[in-house]
Amino acid sequence: MTQALWRKYSEWPMLAAAVLFLAAYSVQVIANLPASQADAIEVVIWVTYAAFAVDYAASLWLAPRRGQWFIRNLHELVILILPALRPLRLLRLVTLLRILHRTGGGALRGRIVTYVLASAILLVYAGGLAVLDSEENAAGSNITNFWDALWWAMTTITTVGYGDHYPVTAIGRLVAVGLMIGGIAVLGVVTASVASWMVEHVALQTAADVDASEEPLRLEVVRLAEQIERLTEQLAERN
Repeated sequence: MTQALWRKYSEWPMLAAAVLFLAAYSVQVIANLPASQADAIEVVIWVTYAAFAVDYAASLWLAPRRGQWFIRNLHELVILILPALRPLRLLRLVTLLRILHRTGGGALRGRIVTYVLASAILLVYAGGLAVLDSEENAAGSNITNFWDALWWAMTTITTVGYGDHYPVTAIGRLVAVGLMIGGIAVLGVVTASVASWMVEHVALQTAADVDASEEPLRLEVVRLAEQIERLTEQLAERN
């Protein structure tokens, strides 16, 4: 089996594992379950972790040039290792974006818009979960429920930053940095896409207006050409 074939057949199972992980992690964080009541959820989370580990190992083993693939995909190894810090487990959801990138449609703009919107929604939700996981039981925290975390994530990713909610833990601030960087990137792509659409729309409208304004002149030219042709025929008959 080749690496391309493995990735083709493992893509949707990995997507299912990512969704299952997100559901289990969401219940664990939003319900703020103590360790004694979260055994079943932890089992689900670690089973999905094992699935991601198998996928990484298989991709590395089947790579035509393993050393080169390893160097070029160090980010996948980082995503696999970092979940030792609970809020960073959400990096596994990159798998969701990889699937959406492939199913965004054939047109480039449709693909970009789908990918960016999905990225923005996932960033807000995952950022809210991650910061809530870090902050909800911390001393002096002002982010103690999911709605506050979601509001904080939305104001952070849009770089508004009202300051009514903010992280006080080191991990929470690390999540905030990642969300701000992601927000700048996402908003930049959205702005570029909207600007591109507006320029194209104005160009098409301008071309249509030019065609409409030139239509009377074109008709007049046609009329004059027909008249000249008739006069030429009459002159030829007389001669």
